[in-house]
Amino acid sequence: MKTKITELLDIKYPVIQGGMAWVAEYHLASAVSEAGGLGLIGAGGAPAEFVREQIRKVKEVTDKPCGVNIMLMNPEAEKIARVVVEEGVQVVTTGAGNPGKYMAEWKEAGVKVIPVVASVAMAKMMERAGADAVVAEGMESGGHIGQLTTMTLVPQVVDAVKIPVIAAGGIGDGRGFAAARMLGAEAVQIGTRFVVAKESIVHENYKKKIIAARDIDSEVTGMSHGHPVRQLRNQMTREYLKLEKEGASFEELEQLTLGALRKAVVEGDIVHGTLMAGQIAGMVNKEQTCEEIIQEIITECEGLFQSMM
Repeated sequence: MKTKITELLDIKYPVIQGGMAWVAEYHLASAVSEAGGLGLIGAGGAPAEFVREQIRKVKEVTDKPCGVNIMLMNPEAEKIARVVVEEGVQVVTTGAGNPGKYMAEWKEAGVKVIPVVASVAMAKMMERAGADAVVAEGMESGGHIGQLTTMTLVPQVVDAVKIPVIAAGGIGDGRGFAAARMLGAEAVQIGTRFVVAKESIVHENYKKKIIAARDIDSEVTGMSHGHPVRQLRNQMTREYLKLEKEGASFEELEQLTLGALRKAVVEGDIVHGTLMAGQIAGMVNKEQTCEEIIQEIITECEGLFQSMM
């Protein structure tokens, strides 16, 4: 299954693992890369030296291409941008900002730069800045989201830019993969399904919550203050949405979520933790290895294409 993305990134399958903070560390990233996709280390709000350590641990496990996702709001984003170059990382994906000021250094070092975008305007801006590709992420995804669905966003971005487009949001099986390809995407980025991978360090409580989820079990907090986050509903989201409806300030609401993602991922707190997951959580019903996940998706997609010929 060769596409412009497999050629650009020198990977076997056009499947990219989402760079999820606290979740996407070296165990998961190396397993996805070893299985033929592109694993990503999620820098999140971590310090630069922690990211360096993660990169080195990946290289101890696999010699396949692996990348780093950098949240540009991270206070140490500039240091992480330099670590990426120093450690010879092949690919960087970015979110929460414009990576323009790092582009020249990355390009000189041969790093492939793939920003995550939620609009056509941002995709065009990233192309002008020198991005090698973009991830067009619809609001079906888990975590921080935009306003457009994957079905509407991806084809518009494909039409608007000349660089390859990767589809993300609401993709969890071969059917979603095939649909993304038909929309013009050269690859897909998947998060929620990899959260429950056997190689994922996510607490079993969090994994079980995703596996037990129904189609209606995710909801979005933070719409009123412009920082919407999709997650599985629990006591924390109910409290958050109640306060939000009552007009609580952004600062007051943020007190509810401080450290909440770590609580869910590391401590298994499914009551007060932030259980980030996309709308495909209702389709996830088992824990598999990264290799099993990728192979299942690719096989199903190929079968669908063959049945249409």
